[in-house]
Amino acid sequence: MQGKQLRKLEAELWRAADQLRANSKLTASEYSMPVLGLIFLRHAYNRFQKVKIEVEKTLPSHPQRGKRALTKKDFEEQNSMFLPEKSQFDYLVSLPESADIGEAIDNAMKLIEDEYDNLKGVLPKNFSIFSKDLLRELLRIFNKEVLQKAEGDLFGKIYEYFLGKFAMTGAQEGGEFFTPMSLVQTIVNVIEPDHGIVFDPACGSAGMFVQTGYFIESEGLKPAEKVTFYGQEKADLNTKLAKMNLTVHGLEGNIQEGNTFYEDKQDMVGKADFVMANPPFNVDGVDKAKDAVKKDPRLILDGKVNLPKNDNANYLWIQYFYNYLKAPSAEIGTGGRAGFVMASSASDAGHSEKDIREKLVKTGAVDVMMAIGNNFFYTRSLPCTLWFFDRAKEQDEAKKDKVLMLDARKIYRKVTSKVNDFSPEQLQNLICIVNLYRGAGSAGSASSLQAGSPQANQKFDRTVKEYLETSANLAKETAQVLH
Repeated sequence: MQGKQLRKLEAELWRAADQLRANSKLTASEYSMPVLGLIFLRHAYNRFQKVKIEVEKTLPSHPQRGKRALTKKDFEEQNSMFLPEKSQFDYLVSLPESADIGEAIDNAMKLIEDEYDNLKGVLPKNFSIFSKDLLRELLRIFNKEVLQKAEGDLFGKIYEYFLGKFAMTGAQEGGEFFTPMSLVQTIVNVIEPDHGIVFDPACGSAGMFVQTGYFIESEGLKPAEKVTFYGQEKADLNTKLAKMNLTVHGLEGNIQEGNTFYEDKQDMVGKADFVMANPPFNVDGVDKAKDAVKKDPRLILDGKVNLPKNDNANYLWIQYFYNYLKAPSAEIGTGGRAGFVMASSASDAGHSEKDIREKLVKTGAVDVMMAIGNNFFYTRSLPCTLWFFDRAKEQDEAKKDKVLMLDARKIYRKVTSKVNDFSPEQLQNLICIVNLYRGAGSAGSASSLQAGSPQANQKFDRTVKEYLETSANLAKETAQVLH
């Protein structure tokens, strides 16, 4: 599906879903999960139908008994969910007018949870709060022909679109469950998470994992064969969103609920190949007197625990991210990478935070700092900074004392009067700059390449070639129209 068609479909679906706000007297936070639940159900059924047709073609046929019945295993072998009959979208759409449609959808969700332990208690089951007419209208909308034929990538984009729209309506306090796509894509493309353990200790709706999946697929590889996703999230609702989002995108991950300030549910110190996060920054109220904080191995730098003396927790997060990463080994070019969003004020904070920042810089792991302008977040207008660590750099004498500082505050595209993002070209240009500074190549080995080498120039050369080809094609199209 072309971009314009997708945007038209997204807008149409959003207008329909927004009827809930207008006609049900519910807040966005009340109707967001049920709508996302229906998107989940529609996508699961599409995948189910596609796999069903493919598997049936391969089933052996017995002269008397015919083809054997399909099993749950048949679907799981094709990376598809098995859906009981009463959880299938066609069954729900075909229910008679007299049926209690809210109860039927609730039951559909329960039946899926009964089949899959990782979804137990995750799917929304409060559809009875809506009127029958509203639910039937929503089912009708999500049963449009274009959605019946939609593939996973399309559904993933629709899902992400709805998450973003709900963030803009304030469906979650502060929009914390949704990190803007531009920032996630920037982080993913700078740290290149293409192998091993990928960890997000403030995973929200799992957007970092989804974009990692896209990144790996763009390299012609399968995410399930290359990476293992681990996440932690303190809010119950966000944990459910993360699990649903991964499933919608055909990804698997271990998501644990817990407050990262006081517990490391994944026991991840020194184990992560990649860490990505958009933590809640400038958080006050963390109890630094607790033993769990005072003795936290995630806060060890230069042989001792470092507790910032101010009220906010920014430098707790920053130290966590460093210590989650795998340390460099004897092999040059190995070690974990991290990319995360941070308050701009953390970059030049004084006193105890300055001391911690100095220790971090002296490790040699600080790789790139990128200043981002205003209005990239749906619910915040303030600027932020993207930080990047590369622990492989600690062993590279030529690079350990170098940090790339990028001021991207005036690089943006206006989406609305209140929201900015990066255009695809702006993002590509920023990635090329990082690439030329650090040296191109696969994650984990890039630091051993020299900027300016043939490998380091490949991405830059390829990007320039693509721009020239695009310009030439647009010129031809323009000439044809004018003639």
